[in-house]
Amino acid sequence: MVRISVTGLILLQIFFPFNTKAQGNLLLTPKRVVFEGNKRSADLNLANIGDDTATYVISLIQIRMTENGGFETITEPDEGQRFASPYLRYFPRMVTLGPNEAQTVKLQVTRGSSLEPGEYRSHLYFRSVPAEKPLGEEEEAIVDPSSISVRLTPIFGITIPAIIRIGKPTVSVTIDDAELKLENEAVPRLKIILSRTGNYSVYGDLTVDHVSPAGTVTRAGMANGVAVYTPNRSRKFEFTLLNGGEADLKQGKLIITYSAPSDVKPEVYATAELMLN
Repeated sequence: MVRISVTGLILLQIFFPFNTKAQGNLLLTPKRVVFEGNKRSADLNLANIGDDTATYVISLIQIRMTENGGFETITEPDEGQRFASPYLRYFPRMVTLGPNEAQTVKLQVTRGSSLEPGEYRSHLYFRSVPAEKPLGEEEEAIVDPSSISVRLTPIFGITIPAIIRIGKPTVSVTIDDAELKLENEAVPRLKIILSRTGNYSVYGDLTVDHVSPAGTVTRAGMANGVAVYTPNRSRKFEFTLLNGGEADLKQGKLIITYSAPSDVKPEVYATAELMLN
């Protein structure tokens, strides 16, 4: 009987909600790039925090956001979706960083004056290149000659949106169908739907405050970096609330706020209340 143990290539596309993205030993700032108004160029800062030299290949890819917030790589735009890649230039296209080294990648908009009003979006993909094995280094011998083994080579990647916005924004958001799930009271979860209208995507932070019948306000949950990308009209979102015993989630109400992230101008996109019984 032949025993076969096969492993293959792992490709990780990571969509981080944090201000600085990290995967493997790569740190990337900022987490997203938006060109609007007179802005036509941006700098991306890459840093290798590992102990070994690392190489990253940079490319532009196209991504669809699903209704549940997942991501799918596509080649053709959905109805109402426009790709930014034909109007973006970036350099260099490959970066090699030694331990604790950093480098800047330049990103520029080209032919921006010819674009029609609306939003154009593509995603910059930073893909690690596996280090080659030194010449003369032998593979570990296979003890069982009847087995087949393929070495696993992880490939790490970071993907960030690059967005071009032309014209005046007409976007608005509502928080709909809020529902608190208390089947497991140790881990309460809040379900909502973010409904978007207009010509731009939205990106922001969610906060949830509990207001007791006596009027005491307690922070009950938060989620940063929540987006609804065009052409999607809605996104279903569910996250865990904090339950440290300070808030009785069986009474009072929840105030849900969706607002612009702290690194841009303060703006509340939408609020909603959920009465608790």
